[in-house]
Amino acid sequence: MLNSIDFSGRPFHFLGIGGIGMSALAYVLAKRELPVSGSDLRLSHITQRLQEEGVHIFWSQDPGNLQFFQNAANPNRSLRATADSTPSEAKSQTSLLTKDDSSSGGFPTSQPTNYLPQVICSTAIQSANAEYLAARELGCPIFHRSDVLAALMDEARGIAVAGTHGKTTTSSLVGYMLLHSGLDPTIIVGGEVNAWGGNAHVGASDYLVAEADESDGSLVKIGAEIGIVTNIELDHPDHYSSLDEVVAIFSAFADRCKTLVGCIDCATVRDRLRPTITYSLDINSGADYTVDCITYRADGTTARLWERGQILGQLNVKLLGQHNLSNALAAVAVGRQLNLDFETIAAAIATFEGARRRFEHRGLHNNILFVDDYAHHPSEIRATLAAARLQKQASRSTQQRRVVAIFQPHRYSRTLTFLDEFATAFEDADVVVLTDIYSAGEPNSGNMTGQQVADEIAAHHPAVYYQPSLPAVSKCLSELLVPGDLALFLGAGNLNQLIPEVMAFHQQVEQGLSQEWCNHA
Repeated sequence: MLNSIDFSGRPFHFLGIGGIGMSALAYVLAKRELPVSGSDLRLSHITQRLQEEGVHIFWSQDPGNLQFFQNAANPNRSLRATADSTPSEAKSQTSLLTKDDSSSGGFPTSQPTNYLPQVICSTAIQSANAEYLAARELGCPIFHRSDVLAALMDEARGIAVAGTHGKTTTSSLVGYMLLHSGLDPTIIVGGEVNAWGGNAHVGASDYLVAEADESDGSLVKIGAEIGIVTNIELDHPDHYSSLDEVVAIFSAFADRCKTLVGCIDCATVRDRLRPTITYSLDINSGADYTVDCITYRADGTTARLWERGQILGQLNVKLLGQHNLSNALAAVAVGRQLNLDFETIAAAIATFEGARRRFEHRGLHNNILFVDDYAHHPSEIRATLAAARLQKQASRSTQQRRVVAIFQPHRYSRTLTFLDEFATAFEDADVVVLTDIYSAGEPNSGNMTGQQVADEIAAHHPAVYYQPSLPAVSKCLSELLVPGDLALFLGAGNLNQLIPEVMAFHQQVEQGLSQEWCNHA
């Protein structure tokens, strides 16, 4: 049994390969021409991208998926998916290639005994999962996805971004900055970025920029040349019972990083971690990197940047709100630590457009702006709604723009733990539409319902509408939204699946009104 990740050619098999974190790792390994396969339950653009890199995907989490490895009597043959495979096609046929084709994603081996794959799981894979149990019985070495990331970090000049909030944006921004500067890093993030066409990029240098996740405690495995901590709050109450437990995980991460960059606007980071390099939005904080002359606008933020008491120049950030200005300061600190000149850093930050589902503009139909955001913690919701308020204030529409927050709570444990905070998190919304809780596979031990959340918010907000299902939300929005509104979809579940449907409805309304106007002209 292996006790460490093997990058020498032994196959990798991912359970739940289509997940945002799992797929990024699988993509990097496939681009390194290592043999990669996995299982998932549905086709997506993410799994299609993996297939295009030669990754074979089984469209069920079934013990039979491992039969190929068990019966690999002919080690000179390899299994590969075609780029246009569909779940139904993949179940009925496989594509067998010769060993000569292994460079494009097959499973080369010289010894059948070494053919059993390294099976990679996330915390979402339960111990009763049939494919997981089959892997154990077969004797496959089994690792958590964090083990793969830690092993990649160990062989690279690693830059790891951690924090309760802001990880995806900050890691994406740092990666983009290094790309823009010509350093060409490998990038692994928990969101999709248009600049490199997905959630991962494989670069030619020895730099690796990655998002480091604290949700399941696996952050303790990660060490890096440069670590970043954006903030620390209690979250993931399914795993942590107190803030002290969260701090302990971040402290272990900090101890494994050669240099720690931290935001001292967060008192917990300032007092408990004592970072090597500090940044702050408060000019009087004494931080190494700070700002003044700040202007928050609907099209971005400008500020004067200071480095250890000396003015560096003006910083322009396209991303909205003070939380994204803070994220930009983290990137500046990293760039300067890597000896990048300020002009290069500033030019990269000024052109970075963000990651998908981070205040992502999805469309404008019937003069209604549709925005998708991953915010699911009360602090994140407040920050995102503040950014939405900037857009409302800058609207040139003849109609009064309302901020309509459409929210799907995520996980019963988080909803129960932060119920009081959720109740007061929507002050910057004019209207709140709430649906039932997205369980993420978690049991409802506290008997929480979306209606309870709606009632708590309604005690502090005059316009709250509860809709128990996604179809009901869609119907509600077809009647509720009016020209001039900003429709902000919030949550880490599947609520954003409604956006195309709701946009299509209002596009039809817009076209109908246009035709009616033409008929009367």
